[in-house]
Amino acid sequence: MSSPKPVEIKLHQKSRTLEISFDDGKTFTMTAEYLRCFSPSAEVQGHGPGEEVLQVGKENVNIEKIEQVGQYAIALHFDDGHNTGIYSWDTLYKLGSNMEQNWSNYLKRLEEAGHKRQAD
Repeated sequence: MSSPKPVEIKLHQKSRTLEISFDDGKTFTMTAEYLRCFSPSAEVQGHGPGEEVLQVGKENVNIEKIEQVGQYAIALHFDDGHNTGIYSWDTLYKLGSNMEQNWSNYLKRLEEAGHKRQAD
């Protein structure tokens, strides 16, 4: 069976969220901050395991533009200038499915690094 594909992608700039509905019936609403902190770009992920770069100070980041990349992905253009991550449908689905665990791990890593999120 093929991986789920998006049937609708909605950018809500006021609430700084991206809502994605997939053809398997699942819908995920992810914040711009979450998507920015988990960008699949080399700038964030590094070039191999253990090379990830902890993203800090992204609480108020927003998505300025969404660009389709072929039939398999989108590129998100963030208002902090970051635009190099290509979010494949599979990546977006995994980010949505694992959002709670990913975010919990991110907050733990922030704390361990001595950083605190700013209040919204």
